[in-house]
Amino acid sequence: MRNYHIKAHKTFKEAFKMTEIEKKVREEVEKVIDPETGLTFGQMNMITDVKETEPGVVKVDFMPSSPFCPIAFKLAMDIKNAATKVKGVKKAQVYCHGHTMEEAINQSVNK
Repeated sequence: MRNYHIKAHKTFKEAFKMTEIEKKVREEVEKVIDPETGLTFGQMNMITDVKETEPGVVKVDFMPSSPFCPIAFKLAMDIKNAATKVKGVKKAQVYCHGHTMEEAINQSVNK
């Protein structure tokens, strides 16, 4: 039997290291309040990822609390508005996941 050695290129910590803008954007978007529950997106764990795709451009992924959430478009716009307020962010792209209308929401929010 052969022993295979797999060498990771990055440590776990390095792979999940966030840039300063990513940290600031996550902090801001997690403060947004879900009007139906009164809880923040951070409390509800709705923000699934924040990535700086190029300098000044961030991509924020979120999952609404329900696949039929009637205000998912509003939530996506609230996230986009919060992200673009962060110093250094020139453009924010927001992607909804797990919603029946996610494709339409994503296209509309990211025009």
